[in-house]
Amino acid sequence: MEELKFSADETFKGKRLDVFLQSKIENMSRASVQKLIEDGFVKLNGKEIKKVGTKLKGNEVFQVEIPEEETPEIKPENIPLDIVYEDEHIAVINKPSDMTVHPAQNIYSGTLVNALLYNFKNLSNPEDITRPGIVHRLDKDTSGLIIIAKTDEAHEKLVEMFQSKNMKKTYLAVCKGNFSQKSGRIENLIGRDPFERKRMAVVEINGKTAVTNYEVLDEVQDFSLLKVNIETGRTHQIRVHMKFLNHPILGDSTYGTSSKLAARQMLHAYKLEFIHPITKENIKVVGKLPEDFENIIKKLKFDREKIMKIGEE
Repeated sequence: MEELKFSADETFKGKRLDVFLQSKIENMSRASVQKLIEDGFVKLNGKEIKKVGTKLKGNEVFQVEIPEEETPEIKPENIPLDIVYEDEHIAVINKPSDMTVHPAQNIYSGTLVNALLYNFKNLSNPEDITRPGIVHRLDKDTSGLIIIAKTDEAHEKLVEMFQSKNMKKTYLAVCKGNFSQKSGRIENLIGRDPFERKRMAVVEINGKTAVTNYEVLDEVQDFSLLKVNIETGRTHQIRVHMKFLNHPILGDSTYGTSSKLAARQMLHAYKLEFIHPITKENIKVVGKLPEDFENIIKKLKFDREKIMKIGEE
């Protein structure tokens, strides 16, 4: 069981206990924080506090115990996969939107991992048993290419390749508005949004360097089609950077606004280029555009030939 301590100075006077603790404990929902309090895992001066709405007086130190979660069995599920490349060491999957990559936050079914366990006999299995084969990830509603490791050796070398930036990832994005600069490089820090813990944001301190390169492929009134290459892989990086430029991705309700045109963010991991971690061959893989992305291209009358040229480069 993990034990944490949090100090609440005078600036927190009058704040609710559950709101204060959620701001301090990373990746924990308000409901989870409230359950910790109600179950007696939060103490002040050794005494349990079970009222989630307790108002802080300031200059208090709270002790919080985080109980270890039992890891549920992750079961194989017969979910069809679009496998665009496969050999004995690795595979590349064209992930659909609305699919979580690995189990987390009480989601243990319908993930890419559940599908991998059914479709592949061998998968790398490093330290986290909930992520067999997973080397990197895509957001749930981002479609496109993701590399899977079948062996521990391939997994280790792929991780090194991502860390050393020896992996070229090309995305397509439909963004709101027209760009004054038709290409550019964004380099800044991305960290947890200080005002909304579930989001990321461009920050001045307490962030990690994030680098995104973009090029406008085509534009129509009020919308632009972008080719995006990322040099780093921060959480929500492209989405955060497009918001930073005041051109949020179409359909991204987290970093922009919801849209009648798109039910999810129009972001697709289109092409991967890398040196095979074992055979050292040059690998280039292009993922088919999902139907909803194709529909947006047609509806907004973007030049699809420009997309095809990216795949042929």
